[in-house]
Amino acid sequence: MKALSIRQPWAYQIIHGSKDIENRNWHTKFRGRFLVHAAQGMTKRELREANRFCMARGLPIPMALADLQRGGIIGSVELVDSVDTSDSDWYMGSKGFVLRDPRPLPFLPMKGRLGFFDVPDDALCTCPSGNGSLRWPCPVHPPKEERK
Repeated sequence: MKALSIRQPWAYQIIHGSKDIENRNWHTKFRGRFLVHAAQGMTKRELREANRFCMARGLPIPMALADLQRGGIIGSVELVDSVDTSDSDWYMGSKGFVLRDPRPLPFLPMKGRLGFFDVPDDALCTCPSGNGSLRWPCPVHPPKEERK
């Protein structure tokens, strides 16, 4: 499955808030569900700026810095379009990915990368052993050991 690293608190706003656009300076042809990876990096200044942005628009305020999970998968969302303009309050770039149907997932620590990246199949399990969500580790299908 594809994943995209997004800095906090914007990753949180996609999964738990109302953020329906991911601003980028490039378009993508990719369409479909991808995993939201909360990037490791985030500063107090970025959180203050995000709070001001949200307050000015009457949008939900991000969590406190210590409460935001970083350095792993926090959920998934569907990418339905890549646009040059949008009326969304969240659009502020030259290009944006239009998002819908966010789904929170149990936190899965993982290193991020630039652009869309593949998450190994054995790192995820969508089996019905629990609530049907992605789980790590899956109690029924544990990951295969890496071969050296």
